[in-house]
Amino acid sequence: MNSFGRIFRVSIFGESHGPMIGCTIDGVLPGLKISEEEMMKEIARRKSGGLGTTPRVEEDSPCLVSGVLDGVATGAPLTIVFLNNNTRSQDYSQLLSTPRPGHADLTAAVKYFDFQDYRGGGHFSGRLTLPIVAAGYIAKQMLKDMSISAELIEVGGVVPKLPAHAKNDPEVKKKLQEAIAEGDSLGGIVECTIKCQNLLIGLGEPFWDSLESLISHAIFSIPGVRGIEFGDGFAASRMKGSEHNDPIGADMLPVKNGAGGINGGISNGAPIVFRVAFKPTSSISKPQVTFNFESKQMEALQIKGRHDVCFALRTPVIVEAMAAIVMADLSALNDSACLPLEDAEDDED
Repeated sequence: MNSFGRIFRVSIFGESHGPMIGCTIDGVLPGLKISEEEMMKEIARRKSGGLGTTPRVEEDSPCLVSGVLDGVATGAPLTIVFLNNNTRSQDYSQLLSTPRPGHADLTAAVKYFDFQDYRGGGHFSGRLTLPIVAAGYIAKQMLKDMSISAELIEVGGVVPKLPAHAKNDPEVKKKLQEAIAEGDSLGGIVECTIKCQNLLIGLGEPFWDSLESLISHAIFSIPGVRGIEFGDGFAASRMKGSEHNDPIGADMLPVKNGAGGINGGISNGAPIVFRVAFKPTSSISKPQVTFNFESKQMEALQIKGRHDVCFALRTPVIVEAMAAIVMADLSALNDSACLPLEDAEDDED
């Protein structure tokens, strides 16, 4: 469905070329200070305009229509909307008969009996990650003792020397320019780390709601995600147990972090570390072959519209937002999840 979370619950709505998109958030802490200026700083990290991103540029100004009074959360459902002003819906008329490879055009048409909004991907568009970033800002405000940071560590197979400045890396720029010249696209990998000022331990509800399960659930809701791994990830399958296992120190914390901060689906006190693989953008200008449901023949498809060459460039803040939403909900379910270290040691005695 279009909602996620139990106590801190986020619901999204709208379509890429509809009049507006937005989210409604339940479980916002009453009295929480909410700054539209600070929210805009997060939103700016997602905006297009740089090399390899879509030329569609929206204002993306948030309008808080409920749940906030004088810059403070009231405790009522908080609704944020964004207007869609820069749309070119005519670019998508051909998709009614020729669905794009790699997109949800065909699956959505079958599921919704051809009533879906096909323009710009409709409700399946990456445009819907904008309200997720806004909800992530709210979640981060509720997690003052946690830090959640993500950065791009790979673009099209290129590992930037400084991940925090991947967009300006010469080899990344070269790879993007080559893809643009070819009319093709690139994917990328984002790494996210969650830390706590104190002891982040005890989050996660095995069996079905393990911490990895919930984070993965949220992350896979981001359009274009193809994989996620925690700690050593897939490399663990090529290790021995003596290499992958994390020794436990006298302070109760793992000496290393092959498990990515999670044991048995529960946070173990170490930083939570995971990586997310994003596929290449499906909409490319290079001609592709697809079935035309009007002519009943395979035909060449030249996709119109404005698209990212590598949408992974804009995703670190989205990954952070999804992680923050999960952690805010779990923290609301378990108030003792982030304890001072001395308190945890007293509990052990």
